[in-house]
Amino acid sequence: MTTTTLSIADLHQRVEAIFCRAGINDVQSAALARVIVAGERDACTSHGIYRIEGILRTLKAGKVRGDAQPTLEEAGKGAIVKANAQGGFSSAAFELGLPHLVDRARTLGLAALVVNDCTHFSALWPEVEAVTDHGLAALVMCPSYASVAPAGGIRPLLGTNPLAFGWPRPGRDPYVFDFATSVTARGEIELHRRAGKALPDGWAVDSSGAPTTDPAAALAGAMLPFGGHKGSAIGTMIELLAGVMIGDLTSPEALDFLGTTTLAPRHGELILALSPEKFAAGRPGDPFARAETLLQKITGQGARLPSARRFAARARCEADGITLSAPEIALLDRLLDLGLDGVA
Repeated sequence: MTTTTLSIADLHQRVEAIFCRAGINDVQSAALARVIVAGERDACTSHGIYRIEGILRTLKAGKVRGDAQPTLEEAGKGAIVKANAQGGFSSAAFELGLPHLVDRARTLGLAALVVNDCTHFSALWPEVEAVTDHGLAALVMCPSYASVAPAGGIRPLLGTNPLAFGWPRPGRDPYVFDFATSVTARGEIELHRRAGKALPDGWAVDSSGAPTTDPAAALAGAMLPFGGHKGSAIGTMIELLAGVMIGDLTSPEALDFLGTTTLAPRHGELILALSPEKFAAGRPGDPFARAETLLQKITGQGARLPSARRFAARARCEADGITLSAPEIALLDRLLDLGLDGVA
């Protein structure tokens, strides 16, 4: 198969140009491109350029504002920072609020960034790593749209509701996990459908509630939570904390707003930042050194830390560039040429 290798900067330029061509303003286009290219760079193909068409479909459907300018709400110097995406994408609003989140977490020990009125389409590890880059631990969560049946249920109610955590490791890649509270991300089921591959058992039920391995039937039915009642409970917690508590849409409400699962969901996002030094102050030992002792004992048993493969892919791409297939290059060319006319 013919392939093309681009530098990270070149791919970013192409992706950003596609968003600008579609009428998305500069601040959002740049932030969106950073997230998309990070997905490709880290070999997370379900969160890379695959997501561009969904972004453009959502814009074309009028369910997200391409001209939105995110704003910060003034709320003194308390622990809660509020960024409003103004109906635009979450990435630009997060980037606007991040410096304030970091400043308050360093001062107070703990701070939260609430992103409201946003469309969110990506993984959460970009937000997590943006926080750990500042020497802070991070916990990030958001709802989605109703596509997951609660444990014991048969109809979509919860979102895939990802949860991500990061711990900074000075001089090393951070400890990061990021997973959906469903058995898998919805994008993985869509990729199985496109590839004509059956799903593993236990991923989904069809519209009648019967177990299915057919990706199309799964997309028309409901995904299942990971770990049964455990994943269902965590998914519900995320609806409460990152939906109800921050005054934004829950997953059923997000689906009502969209009217379809083919567009990127509208909801809010909650980002918590914690200072290990502040929490450990007055106690013996360096929290970062103690963390390394624990993590090295994990790898010392031959276990792999989460995100290790992603960081290895990142190192390869930073050295050698990002390799795309001919169909992927053709997709980028078509969307740059046609803009919103390039998507249904």
